Amino acid sequence: AMGDALAISLLESRGFTETDFARSHPGGALGKRLLLHVDDLMHRPPRVPQVQVGTSLADALLEMTRQGLGMTTVVDAQMRLQGVFTDGDLRRALAGATDLRHTPIQAVMTPHGTTLRPEALAVDALNLMEDRKIMALVVVDEADRVIGALHMHDLLRAGVV
Repeated sequence: AMGDALAISLLESRGFTETDFARSHPGGALGKRLLLHVDDLMHRPPRVPQVQVGTSLADALLEMTRQGLGMTTVVDAQMRLQGVFTDGDLRRALAGATDLRHTPIQAVMTPHGTTLRPEALAVDALNLMEDRKIMALVVVDEADRVIGALHMHDLLRAGVV
């Protein structure tokens, strides 16, 4: 205990910060929390589930199943995010006796969805997921074009959680 106290006092007197510690120990818990970015962990096309506005709910389900992230993004012709469709949206649609084959995805999607930028810290993505009680986020560029997706399991695998 005395050695730890001396070490901390010395580090503080030299201006050694948490960020300095994280850089010295990038594989440690603090390093992962302060250094890992969304860009380091996100799924990139073609591993990002994506359908166009106007796609049927049935085809959107096929895309969700194929990609395995429990969601699909819904984009316009310029690849800008219009919404997301998640497992939760599917349950709500089924509870409403929605016709899977003839319902356009925009009728049952969540408009806009929860997004963040690739330079965001992975720990901030985790906090956003926890606050919104969601399992996945959409990563967009400055023009709101979909460039990636991040799932809670990606954060778990990386040791951010």
